[in-house]
Amino acid sequence: MAALQKIRSWGAATVILVGLALFAFIAEEAVRGLSGSQQMERQRVGEVHGESLSYQDYMAMVNEYADIMRLMSGQDNMGEEQMTQLRDQVWQTYVQNAIVAHEAELLGLAVTSDEMQAVIAQGTHQLLRQTPFTNPQTGTFDVEQLKRFLADYEQVRGGGISETGAQLEQLEPLHKYWSFMERNLRDAILAEKYQTLLMATLVANPVAAQAAFDGRSQEKDILVAALSYDRVSDEAITIGDSDIKAKYDEIKDAFKATTESRDIKYVLVNVTASTADRKALDAEMASFAEQLAADSTPVARLVRESASSVLYSPLPLRKEALPRDVASRIDTLAAGQQLPVYQSYLDNTLNIVRLIGRSTQPDSTVYRAIVVAGIDEATATRADSIATALRSGAPVDSIAKRYNQAAAEQTLTSEMYEGQPLDETTRGMIATLRGAAAGSVEVIDIQGGKLVASVSAQKNMVEKFDVAIIKRTIDFSKETYTQAYNDFSQFLAANATLADMEAAAQAAGYQVLERNSMSSEEHTVANTAGTRDALRWIFNEDTEVGDVSPLYECGANDKMLAVVLTGIHPVGHRAWDEPNIKEYLTSLVKADKKAEYVQKQIEGAKNVADAAAKLAAASADKATVVVDTVKRVSFGSSTFLTATSASEGAVSGAVARTAKGDFCPFVKGVRGAYAFQVIDERQGAGQFDAATEMPRVAQNYTMRTMRSFMVDLTERAGIKDLRYLFF
Repeated sequence: MAALQKIRSWGAATVILVGLALFAFIAEEAVRGLSGSQQMERQRVGEVHGESLSYQDYMAMVNEYADIMRLMSGQDNMGEEQMTQLRDQVWQTYVQNAIVAHEAELLGLAVTSDEMQAVIAQGTHQLLRQTPFTNPQTGTFDVEQLKRFLADYEQVRGGGISETGAQLEQLEPLHKYWSFMERNLRDAILAEKYQTLLMATLVANPVAAQAAFDGRSQEKDILVAALSYDRVSDEAITIGDSDIKAKYDEIKDAFKATTESRDIKYVLVNVTASTADRKALDAEMASFAEQLAADSTPVARLVRESASSVLYSPLPLRKEALPRDVASRIDTLAAGQQLPVYQSYLDNTLNIVRLIGRSTQPDSTVYRAIVVAGIDEATATRADSIATALRSGAPVDSIAKRYNQAAAEQTLTSEMYEGQPLDETTRGMIATLRGAAAGSVEVIDIQGGKLVASVSAQKNMVEKFDVAIIKRTIDFSKETYTQAYNDFSQFLAANATLADMEAAAQAAGYQVLERNSMSSEEHTVANTAGTRDALRWIFNEDTEVGDVSPLYECGANDKMLAVVLTGIHPVGHRAWDEPNIKEYLTSLVKADKKAEYVQKQIEGAKNVADAAAKLAAASADKATVVVDTVKRVSFGSSTFLTATSASEGAVSGAVARTAKGDFCPFVKGVRGAYAFQVIDERQGAGQFDAATEMPRVAQNYTMRTMRSFMVDLTERAGIKDLRYLFF
């Protein structure tokens, strides 16, 4: 009470101050919460059914998948293109699994631990065959191998085995792989349960089975007259906007977009070498050509000092290991001959090529080796002793066993070392092995010891070339790039709108290009590397139609880009009067109108010859319509018509319901109009068996239904792909 009384004694002004302080405290917490929420929003890479995927979680999946790929391929490094494909695959897998998991939860479907163990014990699931735990003889999954591995792993991890560090390092990658496959197995089983439930709603009946069998097995030969719509004059028809709108309403769902897309126009500047740059390079190359021809400088040193992109190899090379432009010219040279400086348009380079010599050498050397470690005289003595014993006929296996080595047979091929940077020791080892005769034993210096090699065979003798290549890219100078940058910057500053840019572009030496319906799922703008910032600008929610982007430096530091946003297409149905959509709709309406025109012209035709004459009269040039025989037409597949170069399902359907000898005066196809007569029919091999046919029909139902069902589920999932903000 005393404290309360004291507060009351402070008066109204103090209470107001306290209130403000409390408000400030609450506001501060609110700002913190808002800041945290905004931070989480900025870390979001995507969303499915309202569930966000954070950058950290996504990258954890990507890194895990990359580790698995490295483990499976044996590659330590993955290129940017590989990583881009991997990120896409991880995202697509995440979306599919999230969609199925959402639907399964609504239906009460789940995969229990007992079900998982039952599937693993059974060992027939296709994913299990992709694990290392398989029987080497049968290739089938062996659950006992898996159990032994998991037991060993747990024992090693728990420290139950001596030298656990090294063993754990060996077992850990395999355990990660199994954990990865186990999660994928659970997702696959859940998807299969969902699909099984959906399949149970699809039932094939004997009538449908009979129709499917007949459609596949009954074949007919036809005599057909065809007229392509392209041969009908556009002046014969009239098309208005009402026709186009009506066609749009008819197929409106074909223009339903599940993701937002945007239209852009852009200017892409490629910086190239100036006349001054080329003159300077020409002078340099002339000097190098003179030095190389005079042998005034050691070849390896001169090639290195020339900044050639192709280093000199003291080991002769196969033609396949040479640059394509050099390989195409090398046979024209004799030893000691040098080509004049030439330009290669394949890689935009100037080149000097001097053939020092050519020889015939083995492409493959087969040998077995024993390593003797050490760098003292005793090591050399031991190696010589081993070599002497091998030359005297001692078996390699018995000597290798004394040194706890397997000495397995190895094959050195040219492909293993050509184009690779090699130190002097490695080059010496390769040269010795290459020059050794089959049946000889060589003692070779290696890093930290000696290699005693017993050469058993020299195979595939090929021509090799000792060649010096000076290859220099015709590149621009820093001054040239700076000038190009300044020129483009001034152009953008003087032309701040799209209209101004388009009006001034040609005179300034630029071209305004267009790209419509661009998706944020793409990884580059204008197929140019290093354009992520431009992609982020295009899809930024604050970017409005008509905005002009900043100047972006991109490519391999040799390009510049500026973008104008020209259109935004939100999720939903695209408008009928968008230029590309209207153009497509117009082509469909034109085909419909021409079909109607041809149908009127062909009325009264009694046979194929009569129809051909009427079709020819309906064509723009009054040309004779070719009459053709088409054999083995069935309802089960579209009929290909050479006259229109089109596969026409409508013709297949019409033929199926036309009896032998009957004439069909008109069929409206996608690419043309047709008239035909059935001249023969036959029943294919095999008898109808409902028990066999019905499962096949049901499977076809399932495949078609699953495709359309997944499209529908994807549309309803509210998928947001924001990865373009990060990659």
